[in-house]
Amino acid sequence: MTTQSTTSASNPTANSQSALLLILRLRTFIALIAVFAFFAFAAPNFLTAANMVIMSKHVALNAFLAIGMTFVIITGGIDLSVGSIVGLCGMVAGWLVLFGVDFGLGWSIQFNTLEIIAIVLCVGVFVGMINGLLITKLSVAPFIATLGTLYVARGAALLFSDGRTFPNLNGNPEYGSDTFVLLGAGSVLGIPITIWILIFVGLGAAYLASRTPLGRHIYAVGGNEKGAALSGVKVNQVKMFVYMFSGLCAAIVGLIISSQLVASHPATGETFELNAIAAAVLGGTSMSGGRGRIAGTIVGAFVIGILSDGLVMMGVSSFWQIVIKGLVIIAAVVVDQAQQKIQSRVALQSQAALGK
Repeated sequence: MTTQSTTSASNPTANSQSALLLILRLRTFIALIAVFAFFAFAAPNFLTAANMVIMSKHVALNAFLAIGMTFVIITGGIDLSVGSIVGLCGMVAGWLVLFGVDFGLGWSIQFNTLEIIAIVLCVGVFVGMINGLLITKLSVAPFIATLGTLYVARGAALLFSDGRTFPNLNGNPEYGSDTFVLLGAGSVLGIPITIWILIFVGLGAAYLASRTPLGRHIYAVGGNEKGAALSGVKVNQVKMFVYMFSGLCAAIVGLIISSQLVASHPATGETFELNAIAAAVLGGTSMSGGRGRIAGTIVGAFVIGILSDGLVMMGVSSFWQIVIKGLVIIAAVVVDQAQQKIQSRVALQSQAALGK
């Protein structure tokens, strides 16, 4: 045993592979430090307190979607509909704040802020449930199923107002809906309510992923679906949950954006799914399923958010911003594949050393 340990320790190839593997595992943190340092020097007013607050809110929106997307990708799926769910839920929120539910003949129901939030969250979960049913009951591929709901949800958002904006969502004190604006603009202990919600959702998702049987089942489904089914995991129920949770996260974003802007627009959320996928993959979630961490996803969301805001502050064209985000996604996938290959090589070398 001593001889084997000495041989392993003196093997420069094994040491270099271990060092490279460590760097790859920490790539998201390294990327975060790099983009933050770059824009701190290159972008004017980047480090101001006002910009930090605005940027944290933007990051939170990406993080909510990325958390839901992480669970979906871990199971080996994809959810392209989250951006459209954001737009749909924003329009539902705007409609409820302005009009309530009108049954005609002078009879209508008005809702307070908590009821509006609950209804909108249910809408997001419902669309996620539709995704789950298409995938589990009708065996539609996740890409196709969520692409279809992307169009349906976006069309429904446009139908709500014939493509127009719902403005002035200040609510009515008589119905208790005037506090809706606090969701996106309010703060507690000097920290925006949006960030508090992200902390709650992030910690809850991390606990679910690492400390509960459901979390272990999510990883098992992504790692080996047939093996998970044979071991007693209810695969269809797990998939239903992750898509419904993704819809819930998208509904939260729709609520927050409508509250921040005090308006709802049916085009809200376009291309948001790309940022969510980018943040999840950059945070170490494997597109092949079975691997990913919520903490890494949140760091990935910070990278994407800082990159987006920093490029805007530098005056970079929005067209180039899209190109750069695409390159980031490609680079993240390439690095993830490299990490898996090195891990496999190191594991084989360790098995070979133990067999000698």
